Amino acid sequence: MPDHAGASMEASARQGSGLFIAGMLLLTLVFLALGTWQVQRLFWKLDLIQRVEARVNAAAVPPPAETEWQGFDPVEQEYRHVAASGRLLQDKEILVQAVTELGAGFWVVTPLTRSDGTTILINRGFVPPDRRDPTTRSKAPTGDLTVTGLLRLSEPGGAFLRSNDPAGNRWYSRDIAAIAETQGLSRVAPYFIDADSTANPGGYPVGGLTIVRFRNNHLAYIFTWYALAAMTIAATVVLRRKRLV
Repeated sequence: MPDHAGASMEASARQGSGLFIAGMLLLTLVFLALGTWQVQRLFWKLDLIQRVEARVNAAAVPPPAETEWQGFDPVEQEYRHVAASGRLLQDKEILVQAVTELGAGFWVVTPLTRSDGTTILINRGFVPPDRRDPTTRSKAPTGDLTVTGLLRLSEPGGAFLRSNDPAGNRWYSRDIAAIAETQGLSRVAPYFIDADSTANPGGYPVGGLTIVRFRNNHLAYIFTWYALAAMTIAATVVLRRKRLV
């Protein structure tokens, strides 16, 4: 008489082995897909870095005009080297807390009103705590001037674990919309300018401290995901052989 119990156990074992192999193959495909995706991300990041470096080192150009704000493309515009002319509104200066290579202190953000009636926020640079009061610094130019620097994007909300407090005049990020509303500004550009290292009267604020740096860990991720795929394949082969012994 056939051993039905033994046959059933053998069939169950084959079925379990098949499911195991299918699961491991699926896991391998997932790891390979993630590794391939990171390869694509790596080339995207390298292209982005190259494009940004080209913008930073290019000759200064006018920033996007008001007619271009509606279709403003932040990816294509950020870190562009720009030059804007107008008058600084000293009475509407805002201090934003900052930590730089010079230590902790503040960014001095001052609106620049232009001849066409529009306004651009200018991050004129860094001041230490003992220079936060405008009276401790040399007076900025009151007439027309041209500011050159890098075009930057708004930083809404605040910083990590710190929200901007417009009512209390405590700022942790350069939030264009909030600053404009608090200071009663209209027709404000959807970007601000980080001023370059051109010296200000008396040496403060200190410009040119923008850090242009992009994290690029994609190569490590590529190695990790492809290594996991290889390890999964190897483990599948080893376990399969053990089952056959």
